[in-house]
Amino acid sequence: MIRSDGRAPGALRRVRLVRSCLRQAAGSALVRAGNTQVLVAATVEEKAPAFLRGRGRGWVTAEYGMLPGSVTERAPRNKVSGRSMEIQRLIGRSLRAVVDLSLLGERTITLDCDVLDADGGTRTAAITAAWVALREACDGLRAAGLVAVDPILDTVSAISVGLVDGEILLDLCQEEDNRAQVDCNIVATGAGKLVEVQATAEHGAYTQRELARMVALGLTGTRRLARLQLRCLAAPAKPLGVILPGGTR
Repeated sequence: MIRSDGRAPGALRRVRLVRSCLRQAAGSALVRAGNTQVLVAATVEEKAPAFLRGRGRGWVTAEYGMLPGSVTERAPRNKVSGRSMEIQRLIGRSLRAVVDLSLLGERTITLDCDVLDADGGTRTAAITAAWVALREACDGLRAAGLVAVDPILDTVSAISVGLVDGEILLDLCQEEDNRAQVDCNIVATGAGKLVEVQATAEHGAYTQRELARMVALGLTGTRRLARLQLRCLAAPAKPLGVILPGGTR
């Protein structure tokens, strides 16, 4: 199958991930995957949510939104749709899967994920970038002496997979997502452990074998993204601006 951008079935879109792109956030990251762009900012509050107060544990949560201009029809500001609520819960669950909350102390880290341009895979791109912003925020807490032991246990990243025209494809753009018989999102740790598998048959149904193949292909994608996350953190910080002309496959 020839894809619209010429990729092989198992190839990622061109991905660029940049850290420390906001001056005042505790951590930040900007990701571009194909035409999809998501900006993530981490905020640290020195208090735990009400349901955790007095228990010596922290919390990691997320908010997700699509900015006006990110899609063809204007996305309204300050309106959390059911879809956005589902996605921000997914992002929060994904991040908490690799954090020892008992080591955070009674504080909350919120990851605000804003979609600047949507061309498929916004939730998976948000998870991948949010982990980088979370890593920076936790590094800042340790540098300030507020956290004694690193609370982050592993990387976490996410990628989409789909069954499109009878073929399993990695990292769907919007056009492919719209035609997919099965739409699947894979969230996994750097060690290759699954955090979440969301696989929905949009048209018809799929077999156990097809699901296994989608998960296997998705894990190849998350492994590549985990390496990219670590390379991003090892690179010098860059200010936000015109910084995404190309990418890394």
